[in-house]
Amino acid sequence: MASHSRFTTALHLMEETTPLLEAASMLASHGVPVFPCAPEGKQPITLHGFHDATTNPSQVEAWWHRFPAANIGMPTGRTSGVAVVDADVHGANGYDAIRRARRAGLVSGWETMVRSPTGGLHIYYPASEDVQPSWQAGKAGVDFRGDRGYIIVPPSHRLIDGESVLYRPTSFAPTDWRAVDAQRLREFLTPPRPRRKPVPHRDGAAPVDAQRMASWLGGQSTDRNLKLFWAACRLAEGNVPETEALDAFASVEQSDFGEREITRTIQSAYRTIATGPSTPTRTEPAPRRPAHRAEPARSPAPSGRGLA
Repeated sequence: MASHSRFTTALHLMEETTPLLEAASMLASHGVPVFPCAPEGKQPITLHGFHDATTNPSQVEAWWHRFPAANIGMPTGRTSGVAVVDADVHGANGYDAIRRARRAGLVSGWETMVRSPTGGLHIYYPASEDVQPSWQAGKAGVDFRGDRGYIIVPPSHRLIDGESVLYRPTSFAPTDWRAVDAQRLREFLTPPRPRRKPVPHRDGAAPVDAQRMASWLGGQSTDRNLKLFWAACRLAEGNVPETEALDAFASVEQSDFGEREITRTIQSAYRTIATGPSTPTRTEPAPRRPAHRAEPARSPAPSGRGLA
C-alpha cells in the first residue's frame, strides 16, 4: 500500500491554530515546496509566483518573517506530488458536476478534502507520473490544478464578508489513493461541441493560433479585456476549441487581470460567435489604417512563457 503524499502527511500534523510560518516550514520540511501569497488572498507575493516555490527552510522562514500573515501557496502537479480538483460555487455549482462525475466513477482515489473559505471544495489526489496540465471547466464549475498550477493550502484563510475564514480539511481517505484521470474528467465535464463550418480566412491570412494570440495579448498594457474578447472571437471563428483558448490565455494572468475575468471574457466571446451576430469579431481593439494591417496573428511570435 502506498503511503500518503508528502502534503497530506504534513497536513495531518497541523491544527487550525498552527501559525502560518510553522505550517509553511512543516510543509517544506516534508519536501513540499511553498511560496507566500497575499494575506487573506490568493495572489502570489513573490515576483515569479509559484515558480519561486521552494523547500529551502531559510528562504521559507525569511518570507514568513517578512510577511507573517501571508497565505501559503503550493504548486500542484509533479512538483509537490499532489493534484487538486476544485469544485466552485460561484456561477455554476461545481458540486453538481462532481456528483455526476462520481456516479461515472471518475473522481475516486482522493486522499484529502479541504473546504475553501467561499464554500467550494478542494479534492486532493496523488499527482500522476505523466504531465497533467491545469485546466478550467467554467460551465461545470470545476477546475483542475495540476502541472503549471497552484493552490492555497491550510491553515491559510480568506476575508469573507468581513470575517476571516479558514481553508479547513474535512476528510482523509484511509486507503485506495490514486491519481485522477484529468483528461477523462475534462472530457466528461465539457463534451466536445459539433464543430462549426470554418470561416474563410480574410485576404489569405494564416489560421489563428491560440498561443500566438496569447503572446500578443501578453505584450499589451491597455484595454486588455477588450483585446482579449477580440482575440477570443478570432479563435472561435477559426474553430479553435474553447478549452485550448482558456489554456493559452492563462499565461497572461496578472494581478489586475485575473483568472476569473479572463475565463468569463473568453466564454462570452465563444457564445457570441456561436449564436451571432458576428459584428463584434469585426471590431478590432485598435483603429486600422488602409496602409497598415496590424493583426496580432501575423506578428512574429515572441518566445513562450513558462496556472493557479
